[in-house]
Amino acid sequence: MDQLPIFMNLHGKPCLVVGGGAVAARKADLMRAAGARVTVVSPMITGETRRMVDDGRLTWQEAVFDPAMVVGNRLVIAATDEPQVNHSVFDACEARGIPVNVADEPDLCNFILPGIVDRSPVTIALSTGGRSPVLARLMRARLETLIPAGFGRLADLLGRYRQRAKDRILGLETRKRFWEDVIDGPIGNLVLAGKDREAEDKLAGLLDDREAPTDTGEVYLIGAGPGDPDLLTFRALRLLQKADVVVYDRLVAPAIVDLARREAERIYVGKRAGNHSCSQGDISGLLRDLAAEGKRVARLKGGDPFIFGRGGEEIEVLAESGVPFQVVPGITAASGCASYAGIPLTHRDHAQSVRFITGHRRGDGLDLDWKNLVEGGDTLVFYMGLGNAREICSQLIAHGMPANRAAGLVEHGTTSRQQVHVGTLTTLPDRIAAAQSPALLIVGDVVGLHSRLAWFEGSAGADPSFLSGSPDDSRPVPVRSAA
Repeated sequence: MDQLPIFMNLHGKPCLVVGGGAVAARKADLMRAAGARVTVVSPMITGETRRMVDDGRLTWQEAVFDPAMVVGNRLVIAATDEPQVNHSVFDACEARGIPVNVADEPDLCNFILPGIVDRSPVTIALSTGGRSPVLARLMRARLETLIPAGFGRLADLLGRYRQRAKDRILGLETRKRFWEDVIDGPIGNLVLAGKDREAEDKLAGLLDDREAPTDTGEVYLIGAGPGDPDLLTFRALRLLQKADVVVYDRLVAPAIVDLARREAERIYVGKRAGNHSCSQGDISGLLRDLAAEGKRVARLKGGDPFIFGRGGEEIEVLAESGVPFQVVPGITAASGCASYAGIPLTHRDHAQSVRFITGHRRGDGLDLDWKNLVEGGDTLVFYMGLGNAREICSQLIAHGMPANRAAGLVEHGTTSRQQVHVGTLTTLPDRIAAAQSPALLIVGDVVGLHSRLAWFEGSAGADPSFLSGSPDDSRPVPVRSAA
């Protein structure tokens, strides 16, 4: 972290802006919105600065800047087009230990004005350390779309009842869960819907009638998608960041696991083909036991938990044990990897349907209805098929599929190391001899569209931090194995 973000109380405090143009007006208005008493120093003022002075929102000192003018001010901003004046302002403040910011001059700032998302009293600040104000602005615009305007009113409501909850609900962890349930539940939804009075009545009633709180665990079965953290749903991210424990395996990228709270315990239950470090029964039992301890457990599964993810088996155990659970769907690997590879799984001119098939061995061989697969004319997507790709291609040919049918393998799909290997049923097995899991095998004419529709390019030498794999013991988070 290059700089320490802080929030400064400027209510009633004197602040100085040196300059009289449009930039000075914006800076002065920002400080005035935070409650500061703002004086503008400039021989001349124009435009919005003039209007703010005429309206009594600013005080104008009609003068050339003198270093003594910074004395007594809590904060100083320079916004002139004269480098000598800007340097003089910076030097005067530095000599007196006064925070100073010179607009568009990162080297002449000992603090930076961040991009701001204002949902007062909720305030979110973001910064690129002065490197790219445009990037900060774009990030701010994205945040503005994600954070409801009602969050400010919700914060006011919570603040009014904070002490009552503290008096009524003993125990920090129990109280934290109470507030999380209020925010994420019907009361928070009422505020966001503009029904503030009804929300307050419910909150007051909940505290007045509340019995002694008990800790109730819950499991969140979350589809983590194919690898790119940007493909997580909002709900997946929200529940992941509520969890006390995160249970994950090798198909979940470390960058996604890292989105959990820093204090959340990480439990790795990695399973590799032919090397099961933790059985499915053990994993299901672990989820049940953690929830029985009153913990909120995020079970992260690559792709979608109900598509070759054995999520149904895990929640069957939870249901039989009476453990509450939620299921959050994710973007399955077939959809995500094919999209990033520029291979539409269906196309009016090539395929009207698609089949998802597990290419994983059961016992001595692949127990698949090869004749039906060949006759259907569908796009075929084989999950977990890398190790058996040669046999899959051979069996398809043996059962009547043309040997020159297009086939492709998407390796590390949607991540920075994505590689797409394209060939035919005859040529592909040799081309993917060195490929690594996770990988997705796609067979069908649609694979031929990759050369024209590919838009995302990965690199075999890219940063591996977004890739699926075993936990990195060097990361400063508590990780333990369930095995």
